[in-house]
This record gives sequence, C-alpha cells and structure tokens, in this order.
Amino acid sequence: MEASPSPSTLPRKRGRPKGSTSKIKEEKEREKEREREREREREREANNNSNNSNGGGAKMRGGGGGGGGGEKKNIAVDEKYSQWKAIVPVLYDWLANHNLVWPSLSCRWGPVLEQSKFKNRQRLYLSEQTDGRDPNTLVIANCEVVKPKVAAGDHIAHFNEEARSPFVKKYKTIIHPGEVNRIRELPQNKNIVATHTDCPEVLIWDIEAQPNRQAVLGASESRPDLVLTGHEDNAEFALAMCPTEPFVLSGGKDRSVVLWSIQDHISTLTMDDATKSTGSVGSIIKPADNPNPSIGPRGIFHGHDDTVEDVQFSPSSPQEFCSVGDDSCLILWDARVGSDPVVKVKKAHNGDVHCVDWNPLDENLILTGSADHSVNMFDRRNLTSSGGVGSPVHKFEDHKAAVLCVQWCPDKSSVFGSSAEDGIVNIWNYEKVSKKKERETRSQASPSGLIFKHAGHRHKVVDFHWNVYDPWTIVSVSDDVEASSGGGTLQIWRMTDLIYRPDSEILAELEQFKSHVVECSSKSKE
Repeated sequence: MEASPSPSTLPRKRGRPKGSTSKIKEEKEREKEREREREREREREANNNSNNSNGGGAKMRGGGGGGGGGEKKNIAVDEKYSQWKAIVPVLYDWLANHNLVWPSLSCRWGPVLEQSKFKNRQRLYLSEQTDGRDPNTLVIANCEVVKPKVAAGDHIAHFNEEARSPFVKKYKTIIHPGEVNRIRELPQNKNIVATHTDCPEVLIWDIEAQPNRQAVLGASESRPDLVLTGHEDNAEFALAMCPTEPFVLSGGKDRSVVLWSIQDHISTLTMDDATKSTGSVGSIIKPADNPNPSIGPRGIFHGHDDTVEDVQFSPSSPQEFCSVGDDSCLILWDARVGSDPVVKVKKAHNGDVHCVDWNPLDENLILTGSADHSVNMFDRRNLTSSGGVGSPVHKFEDHKAAVLCVQWCPDKSSVFGSSAEDGIVNIWNYEKVSKKKERETRSQASPSGLIFKHAGHRHKVVDFHWNVYDPWTIVSVSDDVEASSGGGTLQIWRMTDLIYRPDSEILAELEQFKSHVVECSSKSKE
C-alpha cells in the first residue's frame, strides 16, 4: 500500500483558486428548480387563458417571470449550436465529442504511442477539477486520432452530447495536490509534464513512473517527482516548457517570472524512446537519499505591476522569453543580460492580458489575447510607439468575450487560433488580412483574417492545443459548470482541408471532379 506523503514534501496549498465548483453547482441546481417552477406556472397561466390567446396552450418563453433573460440567452445558444451541428459534415474532416464529469481547465497532446493505416493512438493530458467530494486529478488518456479523409461525414455529425467518446479512454489517474489549472508537456520528452495548482510551487510529473490511482474520497495525494520553488505567492496559470532545452518558466500573483532548469534531474531519454515507452520505467533521476527532490530557481525576473497571467519561451533560445499580465503589459526578457525587462510594452491591450504565444516558425511574431475581447499580433522588432504604448501589427477582433488562449499553428507560420469565454475557437490567417482589405468594399461578412469558427462548445473554451503530430487537428475543452449542471466538454476536431489549402489546388481538384462527373454522365447516356 502506498505511503501517504509527508507535509514537508508537498507544496503549500493556499486554498481553492478562481473557478471553484461546489457553490456554483449548488446555486445552479437551485436556480434550475426555481426556473422549472416558473415554467410550470407559465404553462398553467397559458392553459387557463388559452381561449383568449392566439397561441392556445403553447409554452410562453421569457415572459412575466424572473429569469427570462437567462432563458432567452440559453435558447439563443442552443439555436446557434443546432445550426452548427447541422453543417458539421460540411465543415469538418473529423470530430469527436467527449462529455466530462468534471471540468478540465487544460488539455494537451502527449506522445504518439502507435500508428496504423486509418488512425493513430496518442496520449492526451486532462484534469478533473472537482467540488471537494472527490479528489482533484491529473488524467492521462489514450486517444484514437482518426487520420484525414477517413471518417464519414454522416458519422461524425451523429454524437450524443451527454456521452463519452469511444475515441477517448482513461489510461492513468494521478491524484493531484489541489486543482490542476495548467498542464504543459516537456518537448524533449512528452512523458514529463508540469502542472500549476493553487500554490506557489510548480509540480513536475513523470507520467510513466507514476502509479495509477483510484480517485476516491480520502485517498492520499500522489507525490510529484520534482517540486520547483521560487514564487512567494500563488502561481496558478502562467506556465511554459522550453522547446530547445529542459527549462521551465512560470508567473504568479507575486508579479514575478521565475525560470528553472531541470537538466540535471532528467535522463537522456530521447523523444523516440519516449514515444515507445509504455511501461513504468521513469526518466527523472532521483537521488537515493532524497526521493522527493525540490529545485530552486535559475533566475527571478521583476517588471510586472500585477499578476502574471501567461509566459512563453522564444522558439530559438532558452534564455529569451516573454510574459503578460493583469497590468496590460507585454514584457520581453533575456536571462543573459539580467533580471530587468529588455522591452516593456506598457499598454499591449485595453484590459488584462490573459495569454501569449511566440511563433515557432517566425520568431519575430508574438500573439497576445485579452479581456478586451481582442487578439494582437506584435512584431518584436517594433513593439511600441511613443511612450511605450503597444503598436501591434494587426488587431484581430471577432470574439464577444475575454480571450483565454492563443496558439500558433505548428504547420503554417501565418495561422493561429484563439479561444474565449464566448464559447468559440477562431482560426485566423494573417496572410488573408491584406487580401480581405482589398475586398472590403465587396463584402463585410467576416472579420479580416478569420478563416474558420469552431462553434461546437456552448460555454467558455478555457484551453485548446494544436496536434504537432497530426496537422490541423485540435483538441479543445470548455468549462460548463457556470452555465449548466454539467462538468465540461472535450472536442477533438479537424476542419476540412478545403478551408486552408491554396485556392489554386482546390480549384484544380474541383475541375478534375467536374470532368469526372461529366465523363460518368456521358457514359450513362450511351
């Protein structure tokens, strides 16, 4: 039987972060019961007055009783969702919908485990943010990713929103000390992940070495393989792993950005070895006299005036990175020249900046997403105008609520995605911006640069992740607790290639198809 870890080996917990679910669920249930009673009362009134109304005994929606505004909003959301679902076979090459019992605030792709003709099996990292009656968990799932042009359109459109997808199977559960707010995988070995919770420390987990646990009330928490110390206050959301070296970056409520190297604590396991590993052999080196090591920071960087909300490494250097925060600032850092900002954009947005990403294919371009509903694209060579105010290359506007996540496409340097509290994942291509401007007099149908809207979530989309092993495949997750009694919705989707392929290719393919149809038609008449 696994021994319970001692308090000294685990991070200090500081209470539940934003988004705790127990009170929300209880209040939603009470509100639902009140709404059902109001609905019954409206039906009785409608039946009593049926002889004096044109509508007979039909239900009256949104009239008279309190809560009508919320009901109308839900009806509008459901109508838009129904419209989206009706055209799924046209818009998507593949889509899988997976209902979550508890919300997950993060979703990340792991290594590919197996490849076959029609699909690949791949790791998927999720979490379960519970109400305290069950333990919070880090979930490792195995996902069957269907390859392009394999799934039938009619099949992907027929799914049950309340059911779990057969493509997603839970593989292992880690009982996490506190809620999992962020998950990030180590690019050099995707079996090693870092998590942020409601405490100052960053936790490092060796997925294959960790035992599978049963998430039952009273179960002892799993031991992290490494604990990274250095923050003086909670660090809940800002977390990144370096693409070139085993470095970790974090930001928190103490307004600082903290950098660690875990180089001396991991084995030389290569990516290919990692993808083949399915056993319990670990890749984190632990001293015999210290089975639960902790690591102090390589550097602490000060420059923000409020909570740091997100951080990201440069794609080419482990010493260069950027951060954004609730002070509306975007800051670029270089650990080689000290702990002060290299460049500080004092007003990157007109509100809190929630997320940032650095283009892996063009290191001059940086994205930021904000509570002001917009996404800004900056060129690091010309970040500010006079007075240090942000001077973005372009502002992308379409979301109707705070932007929570932005990420560049790993396959095309001009394409990126954004998700927001409006329940939408937008896919943008900045190469289309200038072309759109040329056609503005002819059409105002969509914002400049917007090429696709994923409207499969009905509530706020808290995270999404492009799949580097399967081009144009995305996993996204929504937190449904505040709007319903449900937990969350996980969706894995791939838009049809007619949306992003070059126009010349599509036209040539359509012309070939047209010729084929004409030929078949001629033969049938003979």
